[in-house]
Formats: sequence, structure tokens, C-alpha cells
Amino acid sequence: MAQITAAVVKELRERSGAGMMDCKKALAETNGDLDAAVDWLRAKGLAAAQKKSSRTAAEGLVGVAVEGNRGVAVEVNSETDFVAKNDQFQDFVRNVSAVALSTGAKDVEALAAAAYPDGGTVNDKLVSNIATIGENQTLRRIGAVSVDKGVVVDYVHNATGPGLGKIGVLVALEGDAPADVMAPLGKQLAMHIAAAFPLALSADQIDPALIERERAIAAEKAAESGKPAEIVAKMVDGAAAKFAKENALLSQLFVIDNKTPIADVVAKAAKDAGASIALKDYVRFQLGEGIEKEETDFAAEVAAAAGV
Repeated sequence: MAQITAAVVKELRERSGAGMMDCKKALAETNGDLDAAVDWLRAKGLAAAQKKSSRTAAEGLVGVAVEGNRGVAVEVNSETDFVAKNDQFQDFVRNVSAVALSTGAKDVEALAAAAYPDGGTVNDKLVSNIATIGENQTLRRIGAVSVDKGVVVDYVHNATGPGLGKIGVLVALEGDAPADVMAPLGKQLAMHIAAAFPLALSADQIDPALIERERAIAAEKAAESGKPAEIVAKMVDGAAAKFAKENALLSQLFVIDNKTPIADVVAKAAKDAGASIALKDYVRFQLGEGIEKEETDFAAEVAAAAGV
């Protein structure tokens, strides 16, 4: 068998765009023949899939799944919204959500390696879908919540199908109150979360870097006021506190009445039920948030393709 060197693997990666492990396997299968290895990768759909991996995948779907006191949310991206409407893609997102729930996968790597219902792994199915659908697709993230005693409620805003949409929310309520009390409350809270976009459950859980950014902005504004240093300091503290209050779920004002803090909404529900209810956790996934989409010049693309 021919020696497979790092240089040969590197050359195959550059020629095919495939991943390192796939290139090593292809070279092993073809006794180190580069041309044959490229053909092997193409036959397996791996080269085509990897070549598309440089294209931004910022569309797609968020899938949610709940069973008992556990729930998961998964974001799977595609390049265009057209693919998100494809039945094959929707089935994949729905199945991946179910796999995440059944396996308890904690991250994308574990989910990708998990067994897929019709054989192979989740990643194998993803690669196959990329090759057959013709667009890059990625498993972007996974979130999960659970309670020891209580309910987990899911909500999808503007659902495109059962458990699928652009915004997926999970709410974990823990306590002794009956499910028929907590479930409707959870649904209302989930709708609030979808609309209000909290950054964390409580103020002390907000990313300190975000707080510092707000303080810096407030300090710059306050400095322009010409007020004494001690007043400026109080203005900065007040601005930071206001930011934290408005972006922490428990202190946000309920969107239904715009005056009651979420913590008080939960407390009232517990009092009315005569049993404990605590908002333990939540997940909110909005499709594509944080992804910088590529700006494309369609006319330029057409000209380039035509060799103009």
C-alpha cells in the first residue's frame, strides 16, 4: 500500500474541498491515487458537500421537541429559504430534534455522531442531504431544558410545520402545581420570550461583556453632559442597571399587560394555584441570529458565470 503522507492529504483537501478524515479514508481506499481519491469522494457525495461549505448558511429552520419534563431546540441552517420549505429538509430537522431529545446530546458534535433513524449517523444524513439538495446545510446549535418535577413547554412562532419555524422557545417550569395550571402559564411565558428576546433568565446571568459595553456607551454619553464626575458615575450605573432589568427575563415587563414583571406573573400564578411554581430555565433560538450573511451582487455573479 502506498504511503499516505500529510502532503498528499493536504493536496487532496485542496483539490476536493473535503475534510481531512474523509481525505485520509479516500486515499486509503484508492491506494494513494489522488485522481481516484477525488472520484471516490465525489461518488460518496463528500467532495460536493465540502465544496459548498464555504457558502454562508443563514436560512433554515429551528426545530423543537418535548417529552415529559425534557425539551430540546435545534437550529439547522441552509443557504436559502427555498430549501427550508423542502420536505426532505423539514423531515431532517424534525428527526434531528427527536434524536437530540432521545439521546440527550449536549452539543452539536455529539448530535452529529448520534445514530440517525434510517441508518448511519446524523452527520452522514446531513452530508447526503447536501449532495442531493445541492445547498450547504449545517447543524448550528442545540439547547435543552429539563425539570425534576414540573413541565417543559415549547412554542414555535409562525410555525412552518409541527415543531418547526423561525423562532423556537422552550420554557421549564418547576414546582408542585398541576400540569393543567403550569402548561398554559408556560405557553404565555414562551410567547413573551419569543417577542421580548431576553438575554438571560436573571440580571446576574447576563454576559458581563454586554454590561460593560452598555456602561461604556453610557459613560460616553454622560461625559458629554458636562455634569460633575459623581453625577456621571450615577448616570452610568443607572444606565447599566436599566439595561440589565430590561433584558433579564424575570424582570422584563410581561408583554400581555406591559406592566407586570415576569417574576410577579409567576408568583401570582403560584399563589392562585396554592402550590409552588418556579421559572427554572428557558431556551430561545431565532434562526440565523448572530450569523453575518454574505452580501452578494447578483449581476456580478451572472457576469462571472458567463465569463464576461
